[in-house]
Amino acid sequence: MAGTTFDPVSPPGEPTPEPPEKGWWGHHFKELRWQLEWARLTVDPVYRGERVRDGDGAGVILIPGFLAGDGSLAVMRGWLGRIGYVAEPAGILSNIDCSERATVKLEARLEHLAEKTGRKVALIGHSRGGHFVKALSHRRPELVSSAISIGAGLDTPFDISIPTLKMVEAVSAVHARTSDRIAKRGCFSAECDCPFTYDYSAEFPDDVPLTSIYSKGDGVVRWRAAVVPYARCVEVGGSHVGLVFNRKVYAEVADTLARETRARR
Repeated sequence: MAGTTFDPVSPPGEPTPEPPEKGWWGHHFKELRWQLEWARLTVDPVYRGERVRDGDGAGVILIPGFLAGDGSLAVMRGWLGRIGYVAEPAGILSNIDCSERATVKLEARLEHLAEKTGRKVALIGHSRGGHFVKALSHRRPELVSSAISIGAGLDTPFDISIPTLKMVEAVSAVHARTSDRIAKRGCFSAECDCPFTYDYSAEFPDDVPLTSIYSKGDGVVRWRAAVVPYARCVEVGGSHVGLVFNRKVYAEVADTLARETRARR
């Protein structure tokens, strides 16, 4: 079993999530564990393509998290290619662009890969990348076969640690100096009124299966933010950064894609 799976809004035995608390500093020193998680992955049978269901040529787009680029998901992308998927990057050097502008570019990639493979495409997003997975699934459900969010807040995008919030503020300040989108639309804030915000906040489409993978050891995103009633929620152990190298995440991704992309050809 890849991880602990359940459907309710809260894990069995856990109270219903409360509104985001203020002043959470996270556990950033513990995030250094990602190196051990990567090392453990490289010797796991799952990484060698063993004990996983092979892909059937379905297209997959991998979307990195905040501040990260396509390189952060290169290991997972290469692994998906080896087990039988047409895995492509999001075309993001560093995920700090305006959410709507990034979504438009991702939508174009989604359309291209759907045309290239002749079928619907799976979306995988880590952290902020999960926000784009949710928004794209709402905007273009007819093109999405499977939506997988890894370590992302699916209803509360800013339920993150104080150091991470400070980095968001720094990026917002740069945008404010280089364009008027902050003043006009409130980008990089809870008040953003771009079409992206509408798609992210809207009711998730019933005809797109959504899986939310999270860790209670996440030191960047508060894990409760990843647990929502409209997703199949899967718990694994590990750090936030390390989720993209987590062997249990890989096993879950392989099972989910094999089940959902085949069913939606």
